[in-house]
Amino acid sequence: MSIVTAAIRTPDLSMTGISNTALIHYQYSPEDLVIEAIGRGEGVLNDTGALVISTGEFTGRSPKDKFIVKDELTADTVNWNEFNIPISPDYFDIIYKKIITYLNERPEVWVRDCYACAMPLYRMNLRVINEKPWNNLFAYNMFLRPGEEELEHFEPEWHVISAPGLKLDPKECGTRQYNASVISFKHKMILIAGSDYTGEIKKAVFTILNYILPKQKNVLSMHCSANIGKDGDTAIFFGLSGTGK
Repeated sequence: MSIVTAAIRTPDLSMTGISNTALIHYQYSPEDLVIEAIGRGEGVLNDTGALVISTGEFTGRSPKDKFIVKDELTADTVNWNEFNIPISPDYFDIIYKKIITYLNERPEVWVRDCYACAMPLYRMNLRVINEKPWNNLFAYNMFLRPGEEELEHFEPEWHVISAPGLKLDPKECGTRQYNASVISFKHKMILIAGSDYTGEIKKAVFTILNYILPKQKNVLSMHCSANIGKDGDTAIFFGLSGTGK
């Protein structure tokens, strides 16, 4: 199996607490990730050659199971409502320890360095750590990709840690059910457990941008796309995911 280049260093995951994993698969190509997923019986190719995956119980996001840690940074700066659901720092610590313990018991993890926001002024470096290869393929497709030279000196600002095979105990972890997506602005970390639906990764990153860009960068974040005309005029397309924008 191949990575981008043999010269690129394997990332040190010790700052996340992940240390016992036997094998770190770093920056695998989409072709190799597809091969790995098929080899593990996690997907099949359709008649066009695209990888088809069953995400199990969750075929979409679970908005009521996305939590933001309510701490000194967010207590008075987040509009807490039915979509921005608070969770205590103590519960975050419990979920974090469970996910790290779980991944340290896996024989391998899949790691991708990437970033959100094309403009350097707003760029956010992400390190996505996945339990499964096709989850990592999603990150390859969703986020912007550093070049080989950039990867040599890549420093992640945020970590996204996804362990869909881990089912949480709601009573112990302060969650609604066994799956959860938990965001900590203090730790700059996104924890995802119990759901194979990879859209949770995208939405969690979009959530942190919706907080950071307006509050820290004075920029309004929008779920849209834009086309620039030949005279420099811009057309903006709004709409939900899957609407063709």
